[in-house]
Amino acid sequence: MDAGTTDEAVMALALREAGAAIAHGDVPVGAVTVMNGEVVARRHNERELRQDPTAHAELLVLADTARALGTWRLEGVTLVVTLEPCAMCAGALVAARIDRVVFAASDPKAGACGSLYSLGSDPRLNHSFPVTGGVLADESAQLLRDFFLERRGG
Repeated sequence: MDAGTTDEAVMALALREAGAAIAHGDVPVGAVTVMNGEVVARRHNERELRQDPTAHAELLVLADTARALGTWRLEGVTLVVTLEPCAMCAGALVAARIDRVVFAASDPKAGACGSLYSLGSDPRLNHSFPVTGGVLADESAQLLRDFFLERRGG
């Protein structure tokens, strides 16, 4: 990625996108896809908005990216997301042939890109991708903490 699309710069976009989820009561997770230094798509969680358990930011941005590129094979695409992908999303990343994943906060309860599972590097699967974690992790974790504190009336 060029200087305008460093991991940190794209993560800042993903964090802004995550903030949009709060408006409709969704957990603030945002995702951005980048290819050849250009943003292709950006989305945030919409599970509450759609009443759809699969409406995670990662799945929504993958679908938008595939439409934009005219192919489901997302070779050359980097996904930048504010929370470590779960098993459902990591499985979709494998299926999409994503090139690389960058995440902010680890998810010790559901993370499938290093915390609980490492689907992106499992040699039994037909595709693998490198993962970079911890990019602007403090900012993402704070957004999540604030959201859940507010939800719990704190």
